[in-house]
Amino acid sequence: MTSHLYILTGSSRGMGLAMAEQLLGPHHHLLCIARNPNEALTASAQKVNCPIEQWAQDLEHSTQAADRLAQWLTLQDASDLSSVTLINNAGAIPRIAPLSGSDPLDLARALRVGLEAPMLLTAAFLKATQAWNLPRKVLNISSGLGRRAMASQAAYCAAKAGMDHFTRCVALDEALKPHGAKVCSLAPGVIDTDMQVQLRGADSAEFPDKANFENLKLKGQLTSPADAARQVLSYLARSDFGSIPVADVRD
Repeated sequence: MTSHLYILTGSSRGMGLAMAEQLLGPHHHLLCIARNPNEALTASAQKVNCPIEQWAQDLEHSTQAADRLAQWLTLQDASDLSSVTLINNAGAIPRIAPLSGSDPLDLARALRVGLEAPMLLTAAFLKATQAWNLPRKVLNISSGLGRRAMASQAAYCAAKAGMDHFTRCVALDEALKPHGAKVCSLAPGVIDTDMQVQLRGADSAEFPDKANFENLKLKGQLTSPADAARQVLSYLARSDFGSIPVADVRD
């Protein structure tokens, strides 16, 4: 029987891990990419007889990651697949501070992981699978901060805004092809992850919105990683996925 292939970045923790766990099942095949593989995820996959590969890959080395993915995809037999999906979930936040007080290397890493890597992985994915006569999807995990500016968040906001806009461009590209991929940059809401811990732990003198994030936690307004993953995967499964290239699960 054929299987659905999912390629997922940032799969070792947070919502990425929750998505990977929820994708485990019959007739699914997962390729998970993260700096550190999650051994518990492999054990869970074995219990349900779901093929899984985990790559220890730092997406700061974006060209290496894209080349590795392209080569791996050429080894896959498309006749064994019912669909193939790339989920660009990984991201990075540099130290929270005004741009003038940011470390150049920290900024560069955030942009490589959050924007350059998703773009290069998407390019590699689309090129390697363009002759596959089956449904292809690209889901980019964006953020409301890609659509709304925030002080001391220049790198993260820029990466997500860039992700949104390159997704719009790719949607136009793929719409011109007979069997073009469906693509969407999706904001998943405000999730109770390590990113929120980082925001709440910032210096209030450098991050004027710190109190807002503290209140989200205090008032129980953060979505759990598992619930957020369910919402995102439900959106991915919609029959009209890709009809809106930039979307929000809360819409």
